[in-house]
Amino acid sequence: MDVELVDVERAALGLLRVTIDRVGGVRIEDCEQVSRQLSRVYEVENIDYKRLEVGSPGVDRPLRNEAEFRRFAGERIEIKLREALDGRKVFSGTLTVPEEAPAGDAAAAMHKTVFGLEFEAKKNDVQVLNFTVEDIERAKLDPVLDFKGKKR
Repeated sequence: MDVELVDVERAALGLLRVTIDRVGGVRIEDCEQVSRQLSRVYEVENIDYKRLEVGSPGVDRPLRNEAEFRRFAGERIEIKLREALDGRKVFSGTLTVPEEAPAGDAAAAMHKTVFGLEFEAKKNDVQVLNFTVEDIERAKLDPVLDFKGKKR
């Protein structure tokens, strides 16, 4: 199975919600397969739940670690900073990722990766906000959806 576990949540009334993802998007077959596998494991391990729900993270998938930020380089995202910058915490724009450090570079491995977010501060004024994963409170994909020719 080439799926990635994104989240596990226990909800009200015995609901166990499992969120998965995979490169190319989650198919219904992936959800079915994970559901069957988990049902067997939970039965053997005697994990108590009433309903199991397996699904995709959706188009506004959360981003939580460096690997996820690297995977979605070039995509439109929204971030909320832990501390305000010029009185603002929420920014939307295109995620940029720095060049990879050479393999085996111990000094580079000890430093936090600085990502970039290209955003339009004013009309036709593109700026770049540099941040690390530790600087953000939350982040998610923020795609521009086209519904019958109307873009958000």
